[in-house]
Amino acid sequence: MTQASYDIVVSGGGVAGLTAAAVFGGAGFSVLCVDPAPPVTARDAAGSDLRTTAFLQPAQALLDRAGLWARLAPHATDLQVMRIVDAGGELPEPRVVREFNASDISERPFGWNLPNWLLRREMVAHLESLPSVTFKPGTGTATLFTREAEARVGLSDGTRVRCRLVIAADGRGSPIREAAGIHVKTTRYGQKALAFAVTHPIPHDNVSTEIHRSGGPFTLVPLPDHDGRPSSAIVWMEEGPEVARLAALPVPEFEAAMNVRSCHLFGPLTLASRRTVWPIISQVAERMSGERVALVAEAAHVVPPIGAQGLNMSLGDMRVLLELAEANPEALGDRTMLDTYHRRRHFEVQARVTGIDLLNRASMLSTQPLRDARAQALSAIYSLAPVRKTLMQMGLGARG
Repeated sequence: MTQASYDIVVSGGGVAGLTAAAVFGGAGFSVLCVDPAPPVTARDAAGSDLRTTAFLQPAQALLDRAGLWARLAPHATDLQVMRIVDAGGELPEPRVVREFNASDISERPFGWNLPNWLLRREMVAHLESLPSVTFKPGTGTATLFTREAEARVGLSDGTRVRCRLVIAADGRGSPIREAAGIHVKTTRYGQKALAFAVTHPIPHDNVSTEIHRSGGPFTLVPLPDHDGRPSSAIVWMEEGPEVARLAALPVPEFEAAMNVRSCHLFGPLTLASRRTVWPIISQVAERMSGERVALVAEAAHVVPPIGAQGLNMSLGDMRVLLELAEANPEALGDRTMLDTYHRRRHFEVQARVTGIDLLNRASMLSTQPLRDARAQALSAIYSLAPVRKTLMQMGLGARG
């Protein structure tokens, strides 16, 4: 039986897990990152993740410190303006349009958008340059045993690993979280999301657009040009049966439907990728930590894709963990460190999950009087400059 020893084992090789490996490996800790599924790193390959991630300013700063941003920056698209459109009238057309411009609060964009498949490609390449990181795709965690002084992790290839800290970045169904006996509260909305890419004749001008009608937002996020045309990533949220219907439509009928839902803001949209379907839930772990275990990303919290909060909350987890680890490296993974991590993150996570839950429920409204009230609320919030600026700052990660 093979034995190995590391400072940290990261369970999960998605964007969050790869980021954690880079962040802690770059800080000088020895890291093993494992995932049962090798990352798909090509846009058109089977199983590729066609969603995108918008890294807001604090997240970008952490990636820069970890040495990742230099690889990612050439592929990133600025997010300068967040546009909210209410199209909840009798006809599917804009009736309230409000724009939140990063220049009101910062000299920099709100964030930078990148495709998830590309993030995996560049992050895996970066890990190969870090001598302190070992990445084992195709290998998962099989067992977890913890005690006061260390954790022991059994891997699917038979290896036994000793470490001081296990970082669970293994998704909403986290095996490590389950092995640690940490419970979660899950909220189901009956929604799913379609994720795909489009091209369009009207440039996006670095504007991210959320269009609200019913069923959930229809969000267009800027991408680099594709085949010489402006391009955007779309996340289209609807009730589950409607998403199933849309996903099965022939391309011409699907394009007709998405053009109606987009209110033709960017001209005729042309499908530029396959369509992928993702379930929508909210989920919060009752604790962010257990003995020798820290939960990050979707192992700790899941939110609907609204306001670019999901992975940015995850990088907030890693930022706090890194601060604590570097403040006292000898105490890595001990009870005091992980209790402090839980206290510093859990309340903020709960508050953000609650806020996004409310926004999602508002976006799902179907009756006309409630949709009218939603439009009035958007106008009222936007008209108050101090409130508008505070919401933008909170969206970037400032505490309320």
